[in-house]
Amino acid sequence: MADEQTLRQQIVELGTSLFQRGFSVGSAGNISARIDGGYLMTPTNSSLGRLRADALSVLNEKWEHVAGPRPSKEVVMHRATYQARPATAAVVHLHSTYVTALSCLNGEAAIPPLTPYFIMRLGREVPTVPYYKPGSAEILADILDAAGRGPAIILANHGSIVAGSSLEDAVNGAEELEVSAQLAFLADGRDVRPLAEAEIQELLS
Repeated sequence: MADEQTLRQQIVELGTSLFQRGFSVGSAGNISARIDGGYLMTPTNSSLGRLRADALSVLNEKWEHVAGPRPSKEVVMHRATYQARPATAAVVHLHSTYVTALSCLNGEAAIPPLTPYFIMRLGREVPTVPYYKPGSAEILADILDAAGRGPAIILANHGSIVAGSSLEDAVNGAEELEVSAQLAFLADGRDVRPLAEAEIQELLS
């Protein structure tokens, strides 16, 4: 686990990178990272492109706000992800364009296994959870179930949440999810060759 000051700077730098490349707009999206004794989190209504290392929210192990500005209202989603995946070191929640577009389609927002990088970073599938009002505590059970099935979740009519073994790993996973969603849109209606089951198993092993 990186020390707190290093993590603070990483959150600022990676948040800025995501913002500048259009993975988040305005005050959309939030990031959390595990520290000794609790968690760092981006503040409520903050832009990932305008974060300050000395102005992040601090929560204790019980997810109680103990220092800094008020945390994002999406605390429940983050907390459930860490709970379902105890090895998680960081969580990234984005409203990136193609993933969000997929999340607005009727039914499961399925992304076909088109590339080995999708499988290696995100697993066989990315589950979709039903729509809940942002910040709703009612999403808890669905996040607990979905996060137990893999590091990435699509939130219906909302965006995505991705867990990682480090902050960089979570950001990489969120980027891979967005690119995979874009590929799914570009390939839709074409004669696509998804990875065969044997190829998927080879990657997973």
